[in-house]
Amino acid sequence: MTHTRSRSRSAARLAAVQALYQQEMEGTALPQLLHEFHHHRIGETIDGAELADAEVDFFDDVVSGAHARREEIDGLIVERLAEGWKLERLDRPMRAILRAGTYELLARRDVPVGTVISEYLDVAHAFYDRKEVAFANGLLDSIAKGVAR
Repeated sequence: MTHTRSRSRSAARLAAVQALYQQEMEGTALPQLLHEFHHHRIGETIDGAELADAEVDFFDDVVSGAHARREEIDGLIVERLAEGWKLERLDRPMRAILRAGTYELLARRDVPVGTVISEYLDVAHAFYDRKEVAFANGLLDSIAKGVAR
């Protein structure tokens, strides 16, 4: 994969996490959410992150796929939480990161597992300290091992 494509996918992943977060916060319908990101977010700088070069088709796939498979994805996440933990105990940005990463692990067999995990850990670093990033790493790694690829 070229460096430019890698950067555009990284930007698409960050935008996807932001879109999934917004959807959970506001309940935005998927078509409206995609439209808003296509026309008002992708191509902008948000919180110091440049989304101008985001690969739109990849963004659409991650957001739409994570939305469509949310129940399955949430089940995989919950299975790996400590006993007594519920998904709601995780804050919304973490849920968005884990949902997007889990979707890629399930559905994007064209993307190496190590790339998926590394990319979402990079996103997690934008929001969290080492402890939470390590949590995301362990959970995504566990899901990757449980998903037949």
